[in-house]
Amino acid sequence: MKAEGVRRWLALGALAIAMLTIGLDVTVLTVALPTLAVDLHADTSALQWFSSAYTLALAAFMLPAGALGDRYGRKKLLLAALLLFGVASVACAFATSSGELIAARTVLGVGAAVMFPLSMAVLPSLFPEPGERQRAITIWVTSTAIGLPLGPIVGGWLLQHYWWGSVFLLNVPLVIIGATAVALLVPESKSENSFRIDLPGALLGAAGMLGITYGFIRCGQEGWGDAVAWAVIVAGVVLGGVFVLWQRRTAHPLVDLSLFGASGFRWGTVLMVLANFAMFGLFFTMPQYFQAVLGADSLGSGLRLLPLIGGLLIGTRLVDKLLPKFGVRAAVMAGFVLLAVGVGVGAMVTVDSGYGLVAGSLVLMGAGMGFVLPSVMGAAIGDLAPERAGSGSALLQALRQAGGTIGVAVLGTILSTQYRSSLGELNRAPISDGVNAGVGVARKLGDPALLAHVQSAFVDGMSVMLWVCAAICVAAAVLAAFVFRGKEPGVVADLDAGQSVHVG
Repeated sequence: MKAEGVRRWLALGALAIAMLTIGLDVTVLTVALPTLAVDLHADTSALQWFSSAYTLALAAFMLPAGALGDRYGRKKLLLAALLLFGVASVACAFATSSGELIAARTVLGVGAAVMFPLSMAVLPSLFPEPGERQRAITIWVTSTAIGLPLGPIVGGWLLQHYWWGSVFLLNVPLVIIGATAVALLVPESKSENSFRIDLPGALLGAAGMLGITYGFIRCGQEGWGDAVAWAVIVAGVVLGGVFVLWQRRTAHPLVDLSLFGASGFRWGTVLMVLANFAMFGLFFTMPQYFQAVLGADSLGSGLRLLPLIGGLLIGTRLVDKLLPKFGVRAAVMAGFVLLAVGVGVGAMVTVDSGYGLVAGSLVLMGAGMGFVLPSVMGAAIGDLAPERAGSGSALLQALRQAGGTIGVAVLGTILSTQYRSSLGELNRAPISDGVNAGVGVARKLGDPALLAHVQSAFVDGMSVMLWVCAAICVAAAVLAAFVFRGKEPGVVADLDAGQSVHVG
């Protein structure tokens, strides 16, 4: 029995390595973009597609991947996805043109789309006891979240010492370790009932997610007045509506929409999406602030995110001990309050503040994420039956991904609108294209007054955007107070029925 327990935790370690790989890959590309622009002769459109191709593949394949894992075996598909991710990483590293890299990044996104939900879906079968399952979820979330700030650090160091392809080859040893451990330690699990894969549902769901995701990506690139972007968004929403109708009528739905009738899954998903707004606000602005205002290089920018990792580790360690005593409600409320305070402190940063104030805000934000993410994910997963754990996890992650994409578009627009407004009479291309372009022009001209004006305008935009994130965190804390009831862990208020239900 003891050996079986050790084996389960070693299996969790394998899954954590796999998720760390994805977390690294999401942000490691950001520091390599300037180098890719030169070495691959990539224009602005190509640079955008290096990121968008990955995001779109992730959005399109996540829902089908969950159902396929339930039907044919989660371990089998997880292993195949890890190997695909490794092969695609090598293809990215040795791409000789923008087209090759975009194609390889698309395949990389397909691999990640399978890894995300299925690595989560095996947790309920590995850890059936609620207390152990919550601890496992905390470790899973931590490994994913730590990879995000580690990406710029590792990527910056590699770019200083090696060629740009090394940022993708970094995935290969992690994939090998993860795949070996999954093969040896993770037990196979799948639905006990054989069912047909809902092919029309898979196509409708993929098309709807693609439309919504691409539409908001395009809004972020072209502006909110772009007619093509809105046409694609509307088409995606319509297809999403048809998808929901089809899921209600078909005998073998791709996703179980009745999950939203369970309070834990419903509110855990909503609060996770809201938490992502604060996270994406942080990752969207802070690296730009470090480089454009503090003058850090790519490695220095990544190193300045280390307080976030420290706060995250503190938060996850504390929540692991506090959840059994005080329950989900207290943990989620405390987490969102910490996030709101941390983001609010970040919003008060000025051009002359220096790094100290930013470091303090990063610690608070990291601790808030450490409280919120494991708690709300635990509430959501607690409502997933082992039969459809794959499709349920896929639905959860797909909504989180869609929410993140929309968040980046909305928050990016808020920042750029205020940036251009603060530029005043200097609101003209290329300065108005963004702070990096503006700083580049000022330094090329050797104009310190212009540089100060551009940096101040960016900080104004960052401040407005972060205040919006803080307001969302406050609203989420209030919502958590209403939807989670009492101190007992795993009790969620069913607002529709006016009663409480147990999660997990």
